Amino acid sequence: MRFPSPHTLEQLATIIDCSYVGSPDFKVLGMNEIHVVQNGEIVFVDHPKYYDKALKSKASVVLINKDVACPEGKALLISDDPFRDFNKLSKFFRPFQQSTLSISSSAKVGEGTIIQPNVFIGNNVTIGKDCLIHSNVSIYDNCVIGNGVTIHAGTVLGADAFYYKKRPEGFDKLISCGRVVLEDYVELGALCTIDKGVTGDTTIKRGTKLDNQVHVGHDTVIGELCLIASQTGIAGCVIIEDEVTIWGQVGTNSGITIGSKAVIMGQTGVTKSVPGGKSYFGTPIEESREKLKQLAYVKKIPEIIEKLKE
Repeated sequence: MRFPSPHTLEQLATIIDCSYVGSPDFKVLGMNEIHVVQNGEIVFVDHPKYYDKALKSKASVVLINKDVACPEGKALLISDDPFRDFNKLSKFFRPFQQSTLSISSSAKVGEGTIIQPNVFIGNNVTIGKDCLIHSNVSIYDNCVIGNGVTIHAGTVLGADAFYYKKRPEGFDKLISCGRVVLEDYVELGALCTIDKGVTGDTTIKRGTKLDNQVHVGHDTVIGELCLIASQTGIAGCVIIEDEVTIWGQVGTNSGITIGSKAVIMGQTGVTKSVPGGKSYFGTPIEESREKLKQLAYVKKIPEIIEKLKE
């Protein structure tokens, strides 16, 4: 997420009431998670296991809970609780805005777009031309929808990321302030849920089609011309490259990549990244031909045991 205007390191330290290492005038352009952070942005880290990764990332500012040596060209914000203070920045730069209308006055809807009854469209949403939004769709704040998009009844765009930190008193939620972006000619079936990014975008690219009851987690990027069948659950921070086909009741781990033109057969658990251009099946996932051979051999076990008894 980029800030509306650049802020200084000192200004940010004042917002979250913490100390800092670096020039007070050090310019900061935004904030993001470790896997998508860019130059000029803040990333937070609160576990020694990930200190090195954060300090060597593209981030220009690291919000950290230890006073460490500051890498050249970067700055530090020193906090006793970076998770809490990252949330403070999210609330400051993108506070929740209540909507009093079913279609916000700040939403922009393109020519030729049809919006059926009982649709909710939040603040600062942009919808392109010639779209069809069916009844009872909810489109949360800041979503971006291209031209020729169809969204079927009951689908939700922009719900919060499923992202929590365990505290002694319970779970503390990481506030989501990212977006959902649908490119041109995407079609979403009924009762799909597409979660927004924590600070970045959850993106579904041009021409991709989702069946009913598909879930897409935060910060996932789905490529062009993909087909995803019903009851598939895609975790957060997944990359699905172009022209991938995923059949029904597939589930994925977070942070994996499915290569271009891969085919994932029904009820597969995508437990790791897989190259494109191949067909996969089973849990843990394997190439489908090999997995089906294994299942055929398993069926023969009783017959083999009986022969051994003879």
